[in-house]
Amino acid sequence: MVNIPPGITHDGPMVEVASGGVEHDWIKYEKVKEYTNAFVILNDQKVLLGLKKRGFGVGLWNGFGGKVDPGETPAQAAVRELEEEAGITAPLRQCGTLFFVENTMDAAFNISVFCAYEYSGTITESDEMRPEWFSIPEDLLPRTNPLTTVDHGDNAAALPPIPLSKMWADDEFWMPAMFGRRHFVGRADFGVDNKMIKWWFGAAPAATGDSV
Repeated sequence: MVNIPPGITHDGPMVEVASGGVEHDWIKYEKVKEYTNAFVILNDQKVLLGLKKRGFGVGLWNGFGGKVDPGETPAQAAVRELEEEAGITAPLRQCGTLFFVENTMDAAFNISVFCAYEYSGTITESDEMRPEWFSIPEDLLPRTNPLTTVDHGDNAAALPPIPLSKMWADDEFWMPAMFGRRHFVGRADFGVDNKMIKWWFGAAPAATGDSV
């Protein structure tokens, strides 16, 4: 039986894909704040990321998202944030949930992660984020069918690869599940300097023949 960390809920079968920091206890938290994070993935070959220009996480590449405002659903917030930060709209669907706790904060972050495989509009830099396309390297997505989404024929190999060294430390653990179109959940507890103290990530079982 999979040992799910506190703070995580999920439906359906789940298998562990990564864990660490077993010598530590999960950090206690007093309240939970709701956030979103959205990714546009084209042709199973490239992903749109944004460089955070100010505020929390400045200098790191990430998806597009932010706080869920009062009266909003996470889905509504994800659409709004993507348009505000990158100037585009997309048919987003939730593909995972992440739960983060930092030892300097009393509130945990429950992050609804959304994906889309097409978009409308012109990608535009905002005051908060600088969007850029990155290629998805083989170790994050074993390619299966490059015809599954729009933008067929685009030379994603000419793009820089996803800059994991300039992203949150947990991203490399759950991104393969996202790119493999497997619903995922995870929790990471952070200390100083973006360093994970304890973490666990799970995903829906891979389809027969998948390697992620």
